[in-house]
Order: sequence, then C-alpha cells, then structure tokens
Amino acid sequence: MKIEFIETREKVDELLGKLEDMVGSGMIEVQETTIAKPAQASKTRKAPVPGHIKIEGKAKILRIYIGESDQWLGKPLYEALVRALRANDLAGVTVYRGILGYGANRRVHKDRALHLSHDASIMLSVVDTEDKLQAFLPTVDKMVQEGLAVLSDVDIIKYSPRAVEISPSPVEISASKE
Repeated sequence: MKIEFIETREKVDELLGKLEDMVGSGMIEVQETTIAKPAQASKTRKAPVPGHIKIEGKAKILRIYIGESDQWLGKPLYEALVRALRANDLAGVTVYRGILGYGANRRVHKDRALHLSHDASIMLSVVDTEDKLQAFLPTVDKMVQEGLAVLSDVDIIKYSPRAVEISPSPVEISASKE
C-alpha cells in the first residue's frame, strides 16, 4: 500500500518521527514536489433550509438473491456486485443478510450463534430506472452462477433535505496498492 500527501518541508520534518513509528519496517519516501496549481480554499457551506422536499415517481427495483459464500474472482460475490453496480452508476444498493430461508436446493439457511455454515441468504436491492437496470442485467448474468434476479415496478417516494450547496474538501489523500 502506498499513501501520498503533500505538505511543507517543516510539517513533514515535524511528522517524520511519528510516521517512522507507524510504518515500522516499511518504507518512507520523501521527495521534493513543485506545485503547479495550489489547492483552493473550500467554499463555506450554506445553512440548510428547514424542511424537506418530496420526490415521487415510477422506477424499477432489482433484487438479486445469492448465497453468502458465493464468490467472484476470489472475493464475496455480493461485494463484487456492489462494486459493479457503483461502477455502472446505478443509484444505490443495499445488501441484506437473511436470518432464515431456503432456495432452489431446498436447504434451510439459518443465522444463529456458533453455527458453522456461513452461507446465509443474501439479497441485494437496487432501485433505479428501467433502462439502467436492464443495461446492468448482462453483468448479473455473467457474475451470478447460482441465484435469482427479480425485476419489479415500484413507486418512488423520496424525502430529501432541501438543496444545500456542499463543496468537496480541498484536502485529497490518495492510497494505492503496489
């Protein structure tokens, strides 16, 4: 893992001892950097307007039922699906872990203390436009080897705070695996 940050020479010198303790046997690299464009100060946040707005409309809900032990490229399938949904810019997803259920194989999955099976039922729930969900279904076909996907109509009733202008933080920290 590599973590980078940009700071003044004085601040780096001040932090170097603490960083050495944190890194242990790892490596610390310090290099001079020329700033071509400095960070801009963040805009102040406007005070929120009391109350909320209500948004209503038609959409679709995609529910994907899989097992907790299902894998995709060595990682839990539900995590891989969440990453794929996010990469495809779907509105959002919630992952639910079932406490009791069974699927096509008729084997009961029960969530209980000291239970050795780690194959609880998992449901991912995604609400978005029909076009976006239909466009994502080939990815589901590719990734889900055993499971069920259900597409249904839904009426959206969304409560949101009134529009508030929020600027992103001017500090950016990047981390990358090497």
